[in-house]
This record gives sequence, structure tokens and C-alpha cells, in this order.
Amino acid sequence: MVDLTDASWRKSTRSAGNGGECVEYADNLPGIVAVRDSKDPHGPALTFTPAAWVRFVRGTHRH
Repeated sequence: MVDLTDASWRKSTRSAGNGGECVEYADNLPGIVAVRDSKDPHGPALTFTPAAWVRFVRGTHRH
């Protein structure tokens, strides 16, 4: 299990105005990007390598 104590969580600027239902991510940890549900900040988080995170984000962009 990855220690996320020092994670600095951020919300996407695209998440504004949707009633608070969004994901948060932390990209300040060495070698990982963590993602969690903003409604459950103490719940589970997914972790990605930075390269996998970039591929994920690129794959979710609307064209």
C-alpha cells in the first residue's frame, strides 16, 4: 500500500459547477499519481505511474 500522507490533492478546473461530484488527484509524490473520489477523501485511492496517468488523461479528453 502506498503512503499518501503527503499527497497534495487538487480538483480539475473542469469539475466546477457539477455539485461537487468529481475526482481529485495528487501528482506531487515521487513516481506516482494518486486519484480519489472527492466525496470520500478517506476512502480508497487509485495510483498510476506518471506515464500511465498521462495516457489515461489523454484517453478521456473529449474531442
